Amino acid sequence: MSQMNQACRSLHRRWLASIGWIAVLSCAAGWIATPPEAATAADPADWYQWRGPEGNGISREKNLPVEWSPSGENLVWVDEDYGTRCTPIGFQGHLYFAARYKPETTEEGERLVCVDADTGEKVWEYSRNIFLTDAPAERVGWSSPVADPATGDIFWLGLGCEFSCHDGKTGRVKWSIPLSEEYGMLSTYGGRTNFPIVFEDLVIVSGVSTQWGENAVPAHRFLAVDKRTGAPVWLTSTTPKPKDTTYSTPFLTNFNGEMALVVGAGDGKIHALQPRTGKPIWSYHASLRGIFTSPTVVDNIVYGGFHEQSAANTRVRGGLFAFDGRARGEIPEEKLLWKIDGEEIGGGGPVVVDGRLYIVDLYGKLLVVDTATGKILFSKKVGRRPGSVIYGDGKIYITESTGMYWVFEPTADGVKELARIRLNREEILAAPIIYRGRIYVTTTTKMFCIGKADAVPVSDPLPPGPETMEPPVEQDQQIAHIQVAPVEAMLWPGQSTPYQVRAYNRLGQFLKVADDAQFSVEGGGKVAPDGTYTAPEGPEHRAVYITAQVGDATSTARARVIPDLPWSFDFEDKQVPITWIGAAYRHQPKEFNGENILVKISTIPLGTRSQSWMGWTTLHDYTIEADLYSTENPDNGKRADMGLINQRYTLDLMGKGQLQIRSWTPRLELRFAKTIPFEWEANTWYRMKFQSENRDGKAWLRGKVWKRGEAEPEEWIIEAADAKPNTQGSPGMFGKSTDAEFYIDNVKVYYNN
Repeated sequence: MSQMNQACRSLHRRWLASIGWIAVLSCAAGWIATPPEAATAADPADWYQWRGPEGNGISREKNLPVEWSPSGENLVWVDEDYGTRCTPIGFQGHLYFAARYKPETTEEGERLVCVDADTGEKVWEYSRNIFLTDAPAERVGWSSPVADPATGDIFWLGLGCEFSCHDGKTGRVKWSIPLSEEYGMLSTYGGRTNFPIVFEDLVIVSGVSTQWGENAVPAHRFLAVDKRTGAPVWLTSTTPKPKDTTYSTPFLTNFNGEMALVVGAGDGKIHALQPRTGKPIWSYHASLRGIFTSPTVVDNIVYGGFHEQSAANTRVRGGLFAFDGRARGEIPEEKLLWKIDGEEIGGGGPVVVDGRLYIVDLYGKLLVVDTATGKILFSKKVGRRPGSVIYGDGKIYITESTGMYWVFEPTADGVKELARIRLNREEILAAPIIYRGRIYVTTTTKMFCIGKADAVPVSDPLPPGPETMEPPVEQDQQIAHIQVAPVEAMLWPGQSTPYQVRAYNRLGQFLKVADDAQFSVEGGGKVAPDGTYTAPEGPEHRAVYITAQVGDATSTARARVIPDLPWSFDFEDKQVPITWIGAAYRHQPKEFNGENILVKISTIPLGTRSQSWMGWTTLHDYTIEADLYSTENPDNGKRADMGLINQRYTLDLMGKGQLQIRSWTPRLELRFAKTIPFEWEANTWYRMKFQSENRDGKAWLRGKVWKRGEAEPEEWIIEAADAKPNTQGSPGMFGKSTDAEFYIDNVKVYYNN
């Protein structure tokens, strides 16, 4: 009983944090209307997000070096431990970046690093495992961290979709959300993870996810959480079934007094969302695939690009465009101010200065474009796969993947080359940054600090932020939108927790905490007049919808009520369990030989390899078992891969006649895996059993497979111990039905005896 109580207490911890978030806001409604960060001005020398303090690649600093040399000229320091593909950020005298942890070893993972910007000395480092992803190690650091000037905290989305908040001074983890297990966020072979952005009391992150209920169908979704606790405030979906995950960074701006996040999404559209509410403002359908380019907005004009097929003309790949962002709804092609078809713009963001747009296309061609007409004024080849353009001290800085560093000066005709420096045998996948009188350039093997050791930062002040263009909230006190939060939750049966309702006007400005909201519940449980919800008792896994109403405005939050172990699922209700994450879209109920089962279908081209999760992410030391049955492909005789997930490890019964335990798929040869030959037959039911145990600083994993109806083998047939363990994680299912469908029945999860 003591072991179970300990598990229960650990499960409560993260939810109690979100209760604290609600309690603080409920006791200080005025705090919401005037969040503390609104009065905190960013240091103009701080490069606290990867595109700079204004999010547009522009620095206001002066007296920056032009020439430098890797052998010593204007080189303050270089460090070979700081190689990464991640663009660092500079904040309060420190650099922060993500990088591989102990690469090419059995301990490999990812790390968040803080170093002294002046000396390169490491201040702290936080490392963690990467789990249950197809992304290879060289993709670590695709997303840069972001700092919050108001709190000093650092937010980081890792390769495996773990999203965390760290104390900037110590690296201490304040909260962490496994977005894959809780929201079904995907981290595929491309490894593309999106950049967080901080706005007032929120930090907003996004990615393609397959969640539960109406969010089970994959979509690029934007999630805003309270930056102090990670409690979810709003969740917004874009067009379902996108072709890509992306890495476009949201740009914070203001249109007609309305705050907006402008961002490219996996559905091929540029979207504008209200940052406080997540409500859509407008969208422009640019491409048939995802938008990787980070947009820029200047004087209400949105500048963006893409490199895949054009939505307006499928015979054309790529485009660079501009349109007026003071719009609503769908923006048609004819409303564009200009468009350059055929310019394949990849992941780099543009810089707009003095009526000129500077951007490098997918093939390394620097373009200088007149922002008023869209006319290309100048072009020059600057290398292969360059990073984003940055601007400072009247100069353009560009790096490219083969190790070239360029400095240009804008001219009346285009640009003038000031410096060209070759970093031999270096690969550069990050953009340079300008921070406190120095320029930092990161390669995949080292980081360079360029400047003079005694440099004194000199900077013009930052221009007024977009928040200053909002009208006084007193001008519009009419409620146009309400928001009940937390918008997503996992609860114990019988657990009570408060909900809060915030009211906003049509511009998305906060008005008040709506204490007079009326509540209703679908799915069980009760809401007290003060907004405290109590989940229903009982062993059932439930989906609950909590709706608040103020006047004609309504808002609905969702909760999954998940009991303690043991769990049992036999699918006799002919339903995919609604509380499972990532399951409903890719699985369907089926009657087979008189049994009600689930089938992992093979007719979704982008979803034949998938994972699903069943509940609490803090579970450990448990066993999961299920019946599995693979069909056989009549054309090639191949079978499915199918298996179980336990504590962030997978037990995979592989179609090629093997049984495998693993955690990080592309690092089988190094990180951790065990594979044995195992002959099995198609069109036959098998029972699989997978157990985890934390002991002696290791995770011990054990598995067995036998034909259903036969006696269970006494011994485990595959065992492995991970010396750098995943110590907790949600139970789940794994499968790859590319070659053949497979069936699932009689799933059980229980604590180890």
